[in-house]
Amino acid sequence: MSDGVLTAGGGHQWENELVGALSAPGSQLTVVRRCVDVAEVLAVAGTGQAAAVVLAADLRQLTSDVIQRLRSSGVAVIGVHPGDDPAGRQRLERIGVSMLVADDLGAEAVADAIRTAVAEFGSSDQGSSVSLADPRSALGANSSRASAMDATGPVELSAPTPRPPGRVIAVWGPTGAPGRTTIALNLAAELADQGMLTMLVDADTYGGVVSSALGLLDESPGLAGACRLAANGRLDATQLAALCWQVGPIRVLSGVARADRWPEVRPSAIPVVLTLARQQAEVVVVDCGFAVETDEEISYDTAAPRRNGATLAVLEEADLVLAVGSCDPPGMERLVRGLAELQLVLPGVFPRVVLNRQRGSAAGVQESVGAVSRFTGSEVMAVIPEDREATDRAWRDGLPLSQAAPASRTRTAIAQLARALSPQAPSGTVESTARRSGGQRGARSR
Repeated sequence: MSDGVLTAGGGHQWENELVGALSAPGSQLTVVRRCVDVAEVLAVAGTGQAAAVVLAADLRQLTSDVIQRLRSSGVAVIGVHPGDDPAGRQRLERIGVSMLVADDLGAEAVADAIRTAVAEFGSSDQGSSVSLADPRSALGANSSRASAMDATGPVELSAPTPRPPGRVIAVWGPTGAPGRTTIALNLAAELADQGMLTMLVDADTYGGVVSSALGLLDESPGLAGACRLAANGRLDATQLAALCWQVGPIRVLSGVARADRWPEVRPSAIPVVLTLARQQAEVVVVDCGFAVETDEEISYDTAAPRRNGATLAVLEEADLVLAVGSCDPPGMERLVRGLAELQLVLPGVFPRVVLNRQRGSAAGVQESVGAVSRFTGSEVMAVIPEDREATDRAWRDGLPLSQAAPASRTRTAIAQLARALSPQAPSGTVESTARRSGGQRGARSR
């Protein structure tokens, strides 16, 4: 491994002292470049000349994307912040710099940090210092909720009361509109109806319509604004709450209003956003995009943005992935192919299947469940019967099914699914949910 070091200290005195110390006889580290900006840091890091880079906390355009690209280049990252500036230290932590040194500790302390970071980098990934939640944490205890579903505008909340971090449920499905948003929105509503603090996040970078489904304004910055703040190390729990809409008991973080704004939903910022979301909600339901291909990396010879990166980041962070498939021959074929592709891209993710739009004229319940088991080996968690009249009414009125059509078959099945996800669910609930949900004819959900 190279023993080269890059610095980007913005001309601070600590940078001059560090360069002098590393240039002394007997030093095992060598300064290969004093960079003036982030662009130069990335350019030199990509050549393989450096094993570490030392960055100032106030370096302009320093974001979580930059830190991610440096690590991808095999470079350990060290951040230096003023000793009397806790905000500078916090910013470095939020963008993913875990090796931090105060500038008043002297050049030798920075050099020691470089050696430690380089030694640790090869054996373990230098992950973000933001405390990520236990990926298998259970849903939290019940809490009070509002009784109406009227949108009251952006949330204005104080810092949340400390409690165990919430659980992230990603709702994903293949192309063909199998009803991801319908499942995600109504699952969030049913969990909220059980008394859980619930947040719904629209992370679909192709066609997110959560705002439309709830009658919200598309002008809200939502997830794009949260990612922008997170990438710059400025997102905290209060700011995330301010970016959300309060729709009855559900906190909603809306998605991008136009598909061409997908680069604003940065994959490197997703873990930070979800970590803070866990702090504010007992369960976070994320509506994901359909595409999981990573061929974009082959198409470019530079570190280009990835449109599917947000979906992949959510699926990696989620505690539970629900794969939604349409319960008809075309939908089943797409589901089988989609699950196979997901397994190739993210082999550590084991989704549970939700078969949506089930109707007897297309396929029987046992026939559909058997096909999924035979061709994918995945567990079918629920079968949702089709009730077009109910779902059309819900979309038209901007309400969840529990408000628009509480007695509909679709709503009943999703409520059973929500109870199966509850920490109080008895053993066997998942299997019985799949059996009870089917066999009824209705109409199509969106």
